[in-house]
Amino acid sequence: MESAEEDSLHDQSSEDEASELSDGQLQEAFSKGLLKPGMNVLVEKNKKLVNNVEGLKQCLADFRKDLPWVERLDMTNLPAEDVVSKTEMKVSAGTNGELDADDDFQREMFFYRQGQATVLEALPLLKVHNIATKRPDDYFAEMAKSDQQMQKIRQKLITKQMILERSEKAKKLREQRKFGKKVQTEVIQKRQKEKKAMMSAVKKYQKGMTDKLDFLEGDRKASKNSSDGSKKALPKKGPNPKRKYKDQKFGFGGKKSGKKWNTKESFNDVSGFRAKMAHDKGARKGKGGNKNKNKRPGKSVRRKMKGRS
Repeated sequence: MESAEEDSLHDQSSEDEASELSDGQLQEAFSKGLLKPGMNVLVEKNKKLVNNVEGLKQCLADFRKDLPWVERLDMTNLPAEDVVSKTEMKVSAGTNGELDADDDFQREMFFYRQGQATVLEALPLLKVHNIATKRPDDYFAEMAKSDQQMQKIRQKLITKQMILERSEKAKKLREQRKFGKKVQTEVIQKRQKEKKAMMSAVKKYQKGMTDKLDFLEGDRKASKNSSDGSKKALPKKGPNPKRKYKDQKFGFGGKKSGKKWNTKESFNDVSGFRAKMAHDKGARKGKGGNKNKNKRPGKSVRRKMKGRS
């Protein structure tokens, strides 16, 4: 049997060598024009079938060896019960032998349930044969790599982690800057709105549309209340305080020239006439008396007074 295999291998190697040599010869013949279509035909050789009876018998004898189960660890069982389909009151695939092999989901679920059933049956057998199924707590395995190589790997991991942390910090800083700019613009817009509202309230107060000074407090609500008060004050009749003050100071408007001219009624009205005041008699008496009292001494008298002192 072994000799037949060696012969077949030798024949294959000789054919490969011949084909390698024939390539150069074919190229020379093609260059000379000796090759024509239809001359070279590939002939398929019949495959030699090898019936290794002794090898097959040896494999069969290995299968038939009556070894203990600990050495074989083989299990043949049905799949476990499908709990999900049982709770949902459905018939699981594969229980009655009906399984669609082309359905990937059914096939994989069948393998999964069969593995579950195998584990449930194999664990008690392993415990009976005193075979540990869990690693002990004080188990230390020898490392496949040296400590130096592990240190290098650890350093690489640390550097990668540091790079990731730096990039994350940079992203956070960019987001904070964007958010800070956004907040700053919002604050500026808010201040501009408040300033605009305050200026409008001041103008309304100057025009007399409102008599409240709540806008000086700088509160939004106060400005809203003042605007509402100004709206309510619009339909009221009568002049505002500013108008009253101007009327009191400058008059009520109209014609100013000829205001002090006499009319027929004022000319005939002599109720306010006083003869003493008209001829200036009372004023002279008063002035003479004041002169005697407040008369200043002359120059010579003043000199004498200084000499005495």
